[in-house]
Amino acid sequence: MKRYQIILILGVIFFSLGYFSCSLSSKSTAFIKEKLLKEVANKPTTLQKLQTKKQLDVIILNAPTVYYEGTHQTRGFEYELIANYAESIGVDLNLTVVHTIEKALELSSQGIGDITVASITVTDSRKKEFIFGPQYFTIQEQLICNNKLYRQKKFPKSVDDLAGLSIVIGKGTSYEQTIKELKKDIQLIDYKVTKRYSTEELLSKVATNKINCTIVDSNIFMINQRYYPELSKALIVSDRKNLAWVLRNGDGSFRSSLYKWLNSYERSGKMAELKDFYFSYISIFDYYDTTTFLKRIKTRLPKYKKLFQKAAKKHNVPWVLLAAQSYQESHWNPRAKSHTGVRGIMMLTQSTAKQLGVKNRLDAKSNIYGGAKYLEKLSKRFSDKIKGKSRWAFTLAAYNVGMGHIHDAQTLARKLNKNPYLWSDIKNILPLLSHRKYYKNAKHGYARGGEPVSYVDSIIEYATILEKQELNK
Repeated sequence: MKRYQIILILGVIFFSLGYFSCSLSSKSTAFIKEKLLKEVANKPTTLQKLQTKKQLDVIILNAPTVYYEGTHQTRGFEYELIANYAESIGVDLNLTVVHTIEKALELSSQGIGDITVASITVTDSRKKEFIFGPQYFTIQEQLICNNKLYRQKKFPKSVDDLAGLSIVIGKGTSYEQTIKELKKDIQLIDYKVTKRYSTEELLSKVATNKINCTIVDSNIFMINQRYYPELSKALIVSDRKNLAWVLRNGDGSFRSSLYKWLNSYERSGKMAELKDFYFSYISIFDYYDTTTFLKRIKTRLPKYKKLFQKAAKKHNVPWVLLAAQSYQESHWNPRAKSHTGVRGIMMLTQSTAKQLGVKNRLDAKSNIYGGAKYLEKLSKRFSDKIKGKSRWAFTLAAYNVGMGHIHDAQTLARKLNKNPYLWSDIKNILPLLSHRKYYKNAKHGYARGGEPVSYVDSIIEYATILEKQELNK
């Protein structure tokens, strides 16, 4: 056999062997790939694991803006958000409560729990260490000081005025980095960092003049100013920043579900309603009114507190709401009288009192029970589609302006493509009933629509302060 023929035959043999080997390798690779795909498909996602264990483990901060135990139920803006999310994916909450942001982040670093809910600011340094969920709130950091500094002519009007003031900042907070940046420009700034006190405790120390100032987020100040009227905003010390929750490592399904839920929650109007309940009425803060209310909680309320509690229990009304409404009506004066003839601690009209069986409007007990009964009756007249906080807001507004005008506002809301069952929408519609363009077609005509909005806002403000005072006892 010739040499080239031998080479050709050997080439064919080697080619055949190589082809056969490659064929086997290709089939083997395809088999392995298919097997891996099946394993991945059968492996539960992070979200599915949460739903299987039927529990969301949450590290949560005990603070007025996040989570606290109310007199009747658990409260807090962020708590209500995470509770709604948990309900949407069909799991229960398992809470681990902490008292400082530093502790919350420490547990997050250790990988404890599924999510950390603690009013955490998203910063560049934190993004390197943690996985954040969707941003749900925008804030600015503010320097908060005791207003006594005004009288001492030491209240800071610029960063240059911080020299010589006693400033204390919470360790592990974003405020610590902010004050460090300020000190680079103003070397004479003297501040201390503490891990002993929470942000809210530092605000308390400012209010009691134990320190001059601290730095907090704008939403934290708004909430706490009602409890500590001695606090005043001095300076905005940061650009706008976003708050978000910290998530544990996973395949992204948990994070994706949070984004989807938050988008749906916002589009439904529930986010606006929640923000309205916790933050909108704060714009009505008045130093004198708040300090007077705090004093009267101690001097006037004790005499009527049990009456409010018993009447509220009988008629299914939160007692702090009933007491707050009474304060708005009469400042807890059982002999109060207006120029329109309404009288008593709940300021009942003569016709309403007769309808409720109240014979003597100046008798505090009868008047309080009558007011509670009237609230219960009004609440029952509203559609079941009005739920939660909106229901009591609607009820209080009807107490103030009358059921007819509330129905007119709901009718107008439908025409303007607003939700007639959400207070956050109706509170923007009611003032329109004082404009001829709108009230001329309303069944019950003109209404001073702005009044019930202010009325409800004030009562919610008083109720929130009262609830906080009760918890601090």
